[in-house]
Amino acid sequence: MCRVSWSHAVLLFAAGILGGLCGSIAGLASVATYPALLLTGLPPVTANVTNTVSLVFTGVGSIWGSRPELRGQGAFLKRILPFAAVGGIAGAVLLLSTPDEGFEKVVPVLLGFASLAIVLPVRPSRDGRIAKPRRALALQGIAVFAVCIYGGYFGAAAGVLLLALFLRIGGETLAHANAAKNVVLGAANGVAALIFAAVAPVQWPAVVALGLGCLVGGRLGPIVVRHTPDKPMRIAIGIAGLSLAVKLGFDAYR
Repeated sequence: MCRVSWSHAVLLFAAGILGGLCGSIAGLASVATYPALLLTGLPPVTANVTNTVSLVFTGVGSIWGSRPELRGQGAFLKRILPFAAVGGIAGAVLLLSTPDEGFEKVVPVLLGFASLAIVLPVRPSRDGRIAKPRRALALQGIAVFAVCIYGGYFGAAAGVLLLALFLRIGGETLAHANAAKNVVLGAANGVAALIFAAVAPVQWPAVVALGLGCLVGGRLGPIVVRHTPDKPMRIAIGIAGLSLAVKLGFDAYR
């Protein structure tokens, strides 16, 4: 286990605040947190498992901040959370069986795809509900399962895909769909983090510094969503994600 210098601890805490904000707003926490871990000298897979464990704190903060928007969504979340949990487990297993070299090359592709997803136009349904009992539940579950496999595998912008999905299946507002996303992504990250904590090379000193920042940023994010127009915010985060995808792609394929 590596030691974290004070300068790296400050870097990780600041990255955690930014990542917690991005994660609880649009599911792009890893745009800030994953590169920060790489800058401390961690190899890609070690950085990723450490990142996933740290992002559990983003989930705690974002769910805490999303309580007003979560009222009335209990039935939907109870139906969909098992799909998220199984997807997170599958993604964690996939990550642990993927060589470092392959992982470095697949990350830019996944991140670029997910970043594009955030800028696609999304039109909420007219009936103003996040989900309807017994309506296409199997298809919704499969979609959540697939996204959460990606979330457990890497996680960068998995929340973007969930946000788009929840808006398309009837999100009342961006804030309500975002609140549901925070719970579902938190569940997927949580089960993946349990696996990583048991069998993967998690760097716990880095988790402490990054996780504390993620908790603060995650708590503030839903407040930002509640009071900020969504279109400029989605475009800005999408551009940031694409920029990072280009940078990581250049590093991996040069």
